[in-house]
Amino acid sequence: MKKTAIYIMVCLTLMLTACNNKKSASTTVPEQQPVGPAFSADSAYLFCQQQCDFGPRIMNSDSHEQCGRWIADRFRQYGMEVIEQKATLRGYDGTALRSTNIIASYKPELTDRILLCAHWDSRPWADNDPDEKNWKTPVMAANDGASGVAVMLEIARLLQKADSLKTGVDFICFDAEDWGTPQWSEQESDGDTWALGAQHWAANPHREGYKARFGILLDMVGGEGARFYREQYSIEYANDVVNRVWKAADVVGYSSYFPLRDGGRITDDHVPVNQVAGIPCIDIIPYYPNCEASSFGPTWHTVNDNMQHIDRNTLKAVGQTIIQVLYYL
Repeated sequence: MKKTAIYIMVCLTLMLTACNNKKSASTTVPEQQPVGPAFSADSAYLFCQQQCDFGPRIMNSDSHEQCGRWIADRFRQYGMEVIEQKATLRGYDGTALRSTNIIASYKPELTDRILLCAHWDSRPWADNDPDEKNWKTPVMAANDGASGVAVMLEIARLLQKADSLKTGVDFICFDAEDWGTPQWSEQESDGDTWALGAQHWAANPHREGYKARFGILLDMVGGEGARFYREQYSIEYANDVVNRVWKAADVVGYSSYFPLRDGGRITDDHVPVNQVAGIPCIDIIPYYPNCEASSFGPTWHTVNDNMQHIDRNTLKAVGQTIIQVLYYL
């Protein structure tokens, strides 16, 4: 009886301790709640339209140069420190490309930094268009280029307005991403012909020894019907960042845009950021598993990549998710 009584007392003690520990854990680790300012889809949509107003931003064109100056000036207007990293890069066909990576920094004095990036140039050829006559027509690139920059500009505007974030943010607009070997070329396609601006920056960062806690690439983040599956390079190099972003999307109510499904392995700007710069970086990029034209969606590298197919709801889903990631840090 004595042993039994002691055993019962021990069990009761353990049960009470477990309950207290559970209660303590629930109070010290609260469920994540939405934080940060409201992302304006209308503002991001306007930024997307304003880039397209310059026309296709293909390398070495007047439209490209004018839009580049506009992007840099807009970031400066929002209080960012801007560096324009210029270089002459070589295209797949040997063309000399006058490239400008635009780096805009929020609170550049802080050492704890997050990297957001997107490319701002346009595809020179609509080589995936269903009409062969359009294969050498420049792409307006409302989604494949302008949408990512638009989301970053809106985030920069909100950061200046609130000025409450305790972490530094670097926005990098990579150039010469879309000069990759066209489908109609007789040359063999090579992954190294894509993401030329990102390759240059990764090997020659704007600040010596530059590091960021992690990076997020925004590519084609404004398309109709977009869903963002988990990209394979992202999982390989930065799985914890993938989990962080997909969790943030769920918290702010956009889990339908970020399903817990795996997509493909994409050659994109985040690859040199991971492999050369050594910064864990993920790619938020759409995946259309049932689209016959392309898994990137029906307008990818076609003349239909224009403002008629930009969806404010998609811009909002991505933008608010990134806000949640930044402010939950």
